[in-house]
Amino acid sequence: MPHAPLTRPEYWDKYKPHKGDGEQLAPAIGRFDWTQYDGHGPGAEILGRPRTALELGPAEGKEAAHLAFQGTVVTGIDFSPVQVDRARALWHNTPRLDFHHGEACDYLSTTPSRWDAIYSVWGAVWFTDPDDLFPHVLKALTPGGVFAFSQAEPSADVHGPQQMHGKWLEGRERELTVLRWQYHPDTWADILKRHGFIDVDARIIGAPTAGKLGTLLVRAYAPS
Repeated sequence: MPHAPLTRPEYWDKYKPHKGDGEQLAPAIGRFDWTQYDGHGPGAEILGRPRTALELGPAEGKEAAHLAFQGTVVTGIDFSPVQVDRARALWHNTPRLDFHHGEACDYLSTTPSRWDAIYSVWGAVWFTDPDDLFPHVLKALTPGGVFAFSQAEPSADVHGPQQMHGKWLEGRERELTVLRWQYHPDTWADILKRHGFIDVDARIIGAPTAGKLGTLLVRAYAPS
């Protein structure tokens, strides 16, 4: 019998599933990681010292929890109800930290809240059309606020939205198209400037081991 088609939230429900028996333990939060390599590259200093922050696509919420323990009031918004429930369970006793279920553009376009920092670590920014998302991000930042995101280093011949496949889909990846937007650093900078951001820094953080995939890291600011 063929599998039923996946919805987009269900796609992310299956992302980074808990492995092993028993209750899932909260990951260590001693450091904020932008790259896929623990302890490699810059950390939370990329965001400065925000009083408030919004993470787009936090999944298990590790980086959000790190900021909250440092004194930042943090909100996480995730498209997957499973991921939101998991993050809430992992960090339910953490002050200054809250997780909500929703789509990034919908949430940003309807909330009256404003944040000193909005960021995404291999999260929703990668999977949302920047021409849809970036205007909402700019309006949701306080004057001079920072917007930062990371994702995989793009291949030399990659430009624009690319179809994604996931090992967690159990053979159903052809029944749902999930796109991730990949550009080279200069193109990301041009897109951000076109949408009104200033002081853009877009670069590749090389992997700690030669031949491994690097990380794209982008930071920009709202006008003061």
